[in-house]
Amino acid sequence: MNNNTSKTLAKIFLLFTVVSLQACSSSNKDDSPINGDWVFTMSSPFGELNADVTMQATRGSLQGAFDLGGGRVWPVENGAVSGSEISFNLDRDGSPMVYEMSGTASSTTVEGTAKAMGTEVPWRMTKKN
Repeated sequence: MNNNTSKTLAKIFLLFTVVSLQACSSSNKDDSPINGDWVFTMSSPFGELNADVTMQATRGSLQGAFDLGGGRVWPVENGAVSGSEISFNLDRDGSPMVYEMSGTASSTTVEGTAKAMGTEVPWRMTKKN
C-alpha cells in the first residue's frame, strides 16, 4: 500500500469515526422543548411553591430537579416525555405526600396540573434565558 492510499484510508476512518460519534451523541438526547432551566410556581392549599428547575429529556424519559432553596432539592421521579407532554412525580421532602405532575411544554412555558392528597392545582414554569 502506498503512502497516498494510507492517507486516504486514514481520512476515511477519521470521517467515519466523527460521523459515528455525532450520531451516538444526538441519539442520546431528545430535541424536546422541556430541555433546560426553568422557574416554577404553584399555589396550593399547602402554600406557595417556587423553585428553580432543570430538566432533560432522554429517549422518552425525563430527568431533573427542583431546587427550592435552603438546601431543599426534589428530584424528578418516574419522569416521562412524549413530544410536548410531560409527566413526573415529586416526593415532598420524603413525606408521604407525592405530587403527581403533568403538563404541556412550549418553547418558553410549561403549564400543567399537580395532584396530591385528593387535591388538584395548576402550575406553571417559565424558561430561563
